Amino acid sequence: MPAVVNKDECTACGACADVCPVEAITVDDVAEVDPDLCIDCGACVDACPVDAITLE
Repeated sequence: MPAVVNKDECTACGACADVCPVEAITVDDVAEVDPDLCIDCGACVDACPVDAITLE
């Protein structure tokens, strides 16, 4: 399952997008994960400083 962003917790810092190896994450007001591109590697989960991303 693709990574899921808790939009209430996300601070839009961009750390997740910086580490995503397939560029599946875009950041505007909050981070958004493209489920069609996400490879479930978990790099974004580890990079998020506020624990706003989980792998479902």
